[in-house]
Amino acid sequence: MVNPNASDTQPLHKPNIPNDATVLVVEDNVSNFVLIARMLGYLGIHCEWKTSGFEVVEYADTLPRLDLILMDIRLPYEDGYAAQKKIRASERFKSVRIVAVTAEASLEQMNKAKASGFDGFLGKPLDPDRFPDQIRRILNGEEVWEFI
Repeated sequence: MVNPNASDTQPLHKPNIPNDATVLVVEDNVSNFVLIARMLGYLGIHCEWKTSGFEVVEYADTLPRLDLILMDIRLPYEDGYAAQKKIRASERFKSVRIVAVTAEASLEQMNKAKASGFDGFLGKPLDPDRFPDQIRRILNGEEVWEFI
């Protein structure tokens, strides 16, 4: 006899990453970008890189697809908060998830990012063991607010 509730007892598997996902990493530190790019590459995710928030919307507009922006907060010329506001003002990118990524990882900074309209928060240093799952969750619509 088949148990009609069998699916309720099956372990949940992690959702897949969308095919051809593209992540824009806005990060001024080359070492941090390389680490993020390698971790994203491990997940099969294409990433693009911008070193400041200046003209980030114009740059993003050249991309055929954009699923997520990982935005450093402390950037030259224009910080992550100003860049995030400009992205949100663009009709094309209103629904793109923007996650703050910062070494200023504290509850205060996380709350500031949340109040400013970010969709998530990842504190640096990023944990290579946790990062793949965090990215999967974010790309599948979950909010991730972690700084420890």
